[in-house]
Amino acid sequence: MPELPEVTALASFLTERASGLAVQRIDVVAFSALKTFDPPVSALDGATVRGAERRGKFLAVKIGEQYLVCHLSRGGWLQWRDAMPTTPAKPGRGPLALRVHLEGECGWDLTEAGTQKRLAVYVVQDPMEVPGIARLGPDALDPELDVATLAALLADRRKQIKGLLTDQSTIAGIGNAYSDEILHTAKLSPFKLASSFTPAEVERLHAAIRTVLSDAVERSVGQRAATLKEEKKTGLRVHRRTGEACPVCGDTIREVSFSDSALQYCPTCQTGGTPLADRRLSKFGIRT
Repeated sequence: MPELPEVTALASFLTERASGLAVQRIDVVAFSALKTFDPPVSALDGATVRGAERRGKFLAVKIGEQYLVCHLSRGGWLQWRDAMPTTPAKPGRGPLALRVHLEGECGWDLTEAGTQKRLAVYVVQDPMEVPGIARLGPDALDPELDVATLAALLADRRKQIKGLLTDQSTIAGIGNAYSDEILHTAKLSPFKLASSFTPAEVERLHAAIRTVLSDAVERSVGQRAATLKEEKKTGLRVHRRTGEACPVCGDTIREVSFSDSALQYCPTCQTGGTPLADRRLSKFGIRT
């Protein structure tokens, strides 16, 4: 899933490549992806791209006086094309969801891998009209999200910190991958309750959020859209590295699986050497 660093890089990439170019037309291939109908997508025809920005994990492209807003969800991605296909895109079961044709025969595709189609596209006058954007909490890299503000967000929240970090209404921009990285850097258990944090632990968490995300943004911005996924993978130290050695202490990175996701962590760095219970395996009598 694209998170704050990747969406920041995609916004920068589109601003550089598409700004000043007029939209020729937009083909909606997966009609389920389009969540708004007034104004219609055709209202963007002939309007000029004025830039792109990130709102949480949403990508908002300003076209004329309106915005084409996209949430790429888990399997979505943006693919830039220097030369668009000449044959019309046809609705079907393929990965293509939406195609933006720009003057000069270039443009971009929004695609989505997998069977669960969650990619969402909106045409709005103001990004705040998108319900998911209106509900966003403070941005993870907003300078106003200081240690005191973070402490207030955690106070009295009897929720595991892993879930709280990925709750976009609490802090915007962090997903499954970077929450694993942040908690590993901060040396905190993903199951630790937010309400139990000491002042020192809040400071460690705040520093880790800044460091992990800022480093990832620095690595990502300037990359072509086609190389961003691989750049993200190479920069991750624990996420999706189950069974590998922790780069800090050498212990084996472990995993806790859920119905549709998983987290990774280092027992030595984060849980005092104690493995966390993996309920998915425990129900089969397998010890973890």
